[in-house]
Amino acid sequence: MSHKTAPVRVGRGHVELRVPIEADVLQPPAMSALADPHAALCHALAHPIGCSSLGQLVATRRPRSVAIAVSDITRPVPNQMLLPPLLEVLNRQGIDDAQIVIIIATGMHRPSTPAERDHMLGPEVQRRCEIIDHRAYDLESVRTVCDDPPVRINRRFLDADFRVVTGLIEPHFMAGYSGGRKGICPGLADLASIQRFHGYRVMGDPRSDNGILDGNPCHEEALRVAQLVGCDFLVNVAITHDRQPAGFFCGDLVAAHRVGCEQVGQWSSVQVTAPYDLVVTSGGGYPLDATYYQTVKGMVSALPATHDRATLVVLSSCCEGVGSPEYWRLLQRWGHDWQGFLASIRESDQVQKDQWEVQMQTRALAKLGPDRVCLVCDGLPSETQRALGIQPLVGDGDAVTRCQRFVDQYLAAHPAARVAVIPDGPYTMVQVAPHTTTATARGSSPGAACSGARP
Repeated sequence: MSHKTAPVRVGRGHVELRVPIEADVLQPPAMSALADPHAALCHALAHPIGCSSLGQLVATRRPRSVAIAVSDITRPVPNQMLLPPLLEVLNRQGIDDAQIVIIIATGMHRPSTPAERDHMLGPEVQRRCEIIDHRAYDLESVRTVCDDPPVRINRRFLDADFRVVTGLIEPHFMAGYSGGRKGICPGLADLASIQRFHGYRVMGDPRSDNGILDGNPCHEEALRVAQLVGCDFLVNVAITHDRQPAGFFCGDLVAAHRVGCEQVGQWSSVQVTAPYDLVVTSGGGYPLDATYYQTVKGMVSALPATHDRATLVVLSSCCEGVGSPEYWRLLQRWGHDWQGFLASIRESDQVQKDQWEVQMQTRALAKLGPDRVCLVCDGLPSETQRALGIQPLVGDGDAVTRCQRFVDQYLAAHPAARVAVIPDGPYTMVQVAPHTTTATARGSSPGAACSGARP
């Protein structure tokens, strides 16, 4: 049998797997990085989508305070490139750095560490501006914006005269796409609002899925909250496979985000002729695959590439462990009884922290069965992996060695198997299109110019 190598993103780099020459590598054609991202961002700030330029808005409003929401470490947003031009526009309009607060929109994630702030923001931004973490559990740090149902948002963001939301647009396995409204909800929301956003019925709706906005209850709830709060200017970015800016989408919260989602959908989609027997996918690489919690995104995003008797292998780092203590307790209690877990949350009025990620994992278990959803990682002890409710590939050798061994053994037993590798895991949307003849990217060519993205 002839072979080739296929890349898989793991941790801070790539590994190579040996697969049959006939195997499909499901990766959209490489999108083009912006030749001059600084110039492209400045152009997008001056020529935004759906509203006046950032400078004009600030000149008209003359705010005394500005709040900028930024993503936490779980999103590879190039903030060190993005924030200085944004601050420069504000400074030119008479806004001093002392009038600006940068809020790390953690949602329910833990606060950022000093090392993470250095990685995300760099020394210059930290020196110039006040930096705070959002804390969803601290009721003193949030304020009510509506009562039915109650929604509370970060007080410092609400108190600002001018509000900017930044972020990354990428496929999202619940909300359709990240970015836009998600910088506010769940990014800056209180615990109860975030739990409602991730409730059983919202997560159980089949429209809460990759690439879907219209009719997606997860997207619609986030947008409802974000519009209640108000965002004066959006700064979103799309990135290439090697994390370089491919386009900026700036302006109105809804209009700019929608344009960005349409472009990212074209850049991220792969069409295939039929599902596969064996699919090897990725947790998305650092920072996304640092925990098992985030690794589930790659697992669920690969399901369209599988039929219901297929085997799915997820190769991930999990270098920071399982995730939150609450998530780990849920997995310990329900990992091997996913049907009982669904029954328990269906009947409960209370939403437990991180139950939604367990619920999303059940999509894979319901389709394939626990024995055909496999995890390969070096970051979790074997006994921990065995509690997750999936099939851990443990044994001798590192994760790549064990993954290769499993693929070889599978192909020895199933020599005619159709095999696919998804190098970028959750960043790729697979669509089965019976009338296509090859695995191809859908839509316009990667890196195509779009309004507000390129000069």
